[in-house]
Amino acid sequence: MKKIVAIVIVLFSFSHIFPVKAQVSIKDSAVATFMIGISYSYNWPGGDLVNRFGENSTIGGSFAVKLKSNLKIRLMYNYIFGKNVKQYEILDGLRTEKGFIIGEDGTPSETDIFERGYSLFLTLGVIIPKIPLTKIKLSLNPNSGFVFSIGPGFLQHKIRIESNAAALQGDYKKGYDRLSNGFAVMESIGYLFLSNRRLINFYIGMTSVQAWTTNRRGFNYDTGKEDNEKRLDIMTGFKFVWILPLYKKVPDEYYFY
Repeated sequence: MKKIVAIVIVLFSFSHIFPVKAQVSIKDSAVATFMIGISYSYNWPGGDLVNRFGENSTIGGSFAVKLKSNLKIRLMYNYIFGKNVKQYEILDGLRTEKGFIIGEDGTPSETDIFERGYSLFLTLGVIIPKIPLTKIKLSLNPNSGFVFSIGPGFLQHKIRIESNAAALQGDYKKGYDRLSNGFAVMESIGYLFLSNRRLINFYIGMTSVQAWTTNRRGFNYDTGKEDNEKRLDIMTGFKFVWILPLYKKVPDEYYFY
């Protein structure tokens, strides 16, 4: 993580190698800046993931650097959560004839299962403020516009089990949770808006994640078998990001040295 942040800082510093003495306004010139984002997305599963979970949501944070060239490098973390778990049968072996799971006190346990996980990505994107080879603008200033991004990362998900049953406590619970993770790739297309006066700044768009995951528990208690299945988990979502640009000066009077 520290190495990635260091690389981002170096890239940002590189944009200041050539000094510019003139005053620059973001209304008419592309500038370099750091950006902090807070995001929410609503996602639909695909691939092998559709057999385990339904729709889910993510909340997350990101740190990005926008260069004067309108390239954007972003490091993001997303926490995945949802209630739609399709593999509820994993607990059938613990149920009584009446369908209950008995708790530690000998009474029926209130047992709930959820989707939980997270993802981490480093993406490279390009901001397009106008149609190439034309003067047709797609934004109010050269720092806003359509954004196309792609990058590698990591995705992890599992079934979270909440129960007071003895068979679902501690390490025993791990035999049912289907913890899976692996290498992933994210692509996204959307619109970035950085206002001229820093009042309203946001990103809105669509994302697609493909992850090649494997069960990291290796053995499922409910089936009594090893689980070495190779999975292709896909998530497609609608994302909104609130952005705080960290300009050196107020946006209307931005200087380079």
